[in-house]
Amino acid sequence: MTPIIGNTAAQAAFMAAMRGGSLHHAWLIAGPQGVGKASFARAAAMRMLADAADPDSGSTGLEVPEGNRTRSLMEAGSHPDFCVLARLPKDPDKPDQDLARSITIAQVRTLQPLFATTPSMSPRRVVVIDAIDDLERGGANALLKNLEEPPAGTIFLLVSHAPGRLLPTIRSRCRLLRFEALDDGEVATAIRTLQPDADESEVAALVRASDGAPGRALRYAGLDIAAIDDAIAAIAQDGDRDNGRRLKLAKALGLKAAQPRYEAFLDRAPAFIADAARTRSGPALRSALDAHAAARELAGAAIGLSLDAQATVFEMAGIVATLRR
Repeated sequence: MTPIIGNTAAQAAFMAAMRGGSLHHAWLIAGPQGVGKASFARAAAMRMLADAADPDSGSTGLEVPEGNRTRSLMEAGSHPDFCVLARLPKDPDKPDQDLARSITIAQVRTLQPLFATTPSMSPRRVVVIDAIDDLERGGANALLKNLEEPPAGTIFLLVSHAPGRLLPTIRSRCRLLRFEALDDGEVATAIRTLQPDADESEVAALVRASDGAPGRALRYAGLDIAAIDDAIAAIAQDGDRDNGRRLKLAKALGLKAAQPRYEAFLDRAPAFIADAARTRSGPALRSALDAHAAARELAGAAIGLSLDAQATVFEMAGIVATLRR
């Protein structure tokens, strides 16, 4: 089970509600993407189901020990009282490929036969939706009926990266559990735990790229993100007036084998520009904000429209170069 690092106040608030018998039927676990919200939701579900099956276990923490029946069933994906709704692969025969754009109303409707029966192993059932932001409008309306009239014993854990975009009626029926970005020490601990083979220089580079979210950092593991960041910084510093740095970077990241590093570059360049904008004011700030908007638009189009990688890197690096002005 993925360890939950950081956000101790949020964890303590949830555990206090469990111990105090004031467990709300729906929780909105909200905060930046990649800070451990989904891992917490699964761990909390396991703890709740384990406690419901054995109220006298005496456990006080979130961790459920190995060998516990609830843990074994959940890790095997066969616990009858636990359900996760998430985006499904576009092609069921290729589960490692692209995911669907949304969680569909059909997926929400699969819960109804479950709710028509009583839980199997205890008085409790847990449904995790990861993420509620991905739920299509029809699905959100269908789910709202369950939140308004919750099935007996059912707890909903709704993971959200952007709670402000949710239907107000869904937000109003949930208790908010706020997760925040982690500090650098917590991010480093998470990286060392999940990437034990990473050396300290890579850990440091991943921490810098994380923006407080270990999940974001781990997307860059093994991609030499430090070299990408250094190349972006160099272009921003000197403006690359002879295009030499841009051409070198475009050739390196335009290779088919470099696709993961190319995608990391498309992610890092707008983030670098956003960081630069925070230190500016007046016309320089306006220029940086314009550059950030252009970089985000290009990054979004690059993958969706399958733009030529070399040309895209060259253009993106040119946007970065405008920071020198």
